[in-house]
Amino acid sequence: MHERTLTQSRAAELRARHPRLVYERFSIRRSGADLAVRFQFKLEPDVVFEPALLFPDVDEERLGSLAPGVLENLIFHIGLIETLSYWKCACPPELVVAAGPLTSDQIEWWRDLYRHGLGEFYYTNDVDFSAPDFVTIQSTGADRFVPTVDSGPAADRDFVLIGGGKDSAVTLQLLKDAGHQLNTLLLNPIESALEVTRQAGYGEPVIVRRTIDPTLLRLNAASYLNGHTPFSAYLGFLSIACATLYGYRSLIVSNERSANEGNVEFHGLTVNHQYSKTFRFESSFVDYSRRYLSTRAHYFSMLRPLYELQIAMLFATMPQYFPVCKSCNRNLKLNSWCGRCAKCLFVYTMLRPFLATSELVDIFGADLFDREESIPLVAELAGVSKHKPLDCVGTLAETQAALRLGVERVRAAGESLPTVLRWAQESVLDERPESLSEAQALLRSWSPDHLLPEAHERLLRDRVRALAAH
Repeated sequence: MHERTLTQSRAAELRARHPRLVYERFSIRRSGADLAVRFQFKLEPDVVFEPALLFPDVDEERLGSLAPGVLENLIFHIGLIETLSYWKCACPPELVVAAGPLTSDQIEWWRDLYRHGLGEFYYTNDVDFSAPDFVTIQSTGADRFVPTVDSGPAADRDFVLIGGGKDSAVTLQLLKDAGHQLNTLLLNPIESALEVTRQAGYGEPVIVRRTIDPTLLRLNAASYLNGHTPFSAYLGFLSIACATLYGYRSLIVSNERSANEGNVEFHGLTVNHQYSKTFRFESSFVDYSRRYLSTRAHYFSMLRPLYELQIAMLFATMPQYFPVCKSCNRNLKLNSWCGRCAKCLFVYTMLRPFLATSELVDIFGADLFDREESIPLVAELAGVSKHKPLDCVGTLAETQAALRLGVERVRAAGESLPTVLRWAQESVLDERPESLSEAQALLRSWSPDHLLPEAHERLLRDRVRALAAH
């Protein structure tokens, strides 16, 4: 409690010291074949941030064909989503947008994102954001440029965003098997993202480079506030800009149904670590994009109708990706699984029903269910202690379903239950005899809440039906 009180007082002190963050301007210039972008934010009274982006190999002819105001509008919006990373260090009461114009409807949309997208940040820093005027957004940049919605023609090609985990690998392979013409889009890629792209066998990916202003890192080290931001929202705005710059129509991410479930309640808000991966955000963003950014670019999640457990079922049929996919946040730069964090244990739990123990050991380097110390995290993932971990993990129900199916697989193989599955059987599953039928039903389930085009929907549904029938 004492620590949270200190955080509360620190937030109040920083808000008093820094009354406004001003999004002052952005610049766009050619740098050889690349397009270099720089933003300028001022945290009043005297802190200036200048984050940057570099788009590689942008065709001069394509750039010249854009209507006046299209490029400026797209870059302006990337700056808007970038403001969240800099605003949160002090939570100033005002965000002033001087770099370009916003309507009142747009301001309301951004207010909603500042509320829901930063929910985990507020929770972990114990910041009470509930006052209606906790942050006000003012637009003073009406005369900077005339924003123009991109409505030009585009080739019917898929642009797939790659993160390096099993979900984007599944999306890539499904589209490859169906013969889709596509390319991949990566932002500051980790090694596993590059390896997944290479394994899929497509050409050179488009790699955008984002540079965080080091001043922000220095402030974080000096006890300014830090925490989670809605990264997938950033990718959404970036992808719309890339669709225009490189000539693609479909912008495909790999967010799933499971992301809709939140983690914890805080000041009347359901905090969701994965908010910008939810269908609520996706549908809201697509509506915003079509009104204010581009009528031709179609952003959607290929895996939206599915739970993580169903995605794991698909991934288990793609062994070529087993050695290259990684999604452990602790060992991100080491390109390996740590085997001890919530993300590692969650992915292991999801794959347990579909792979042999030897295959799992090859992937993770150990049998993670043969460790007593794995039980507390698995208990959180299954909803029997504390709240669901603040990480990209699935629903409580599907974790229980995976544990049930994992028990059944081990028994069918004539093996003894490892430590974690024995705990799950005794502490969770014995009290729920109906859990096996529920788990089997979950593998066949399909959410109607998605934005997939008809061809993509048919492709995904047919593959899931075929596997779930076995």
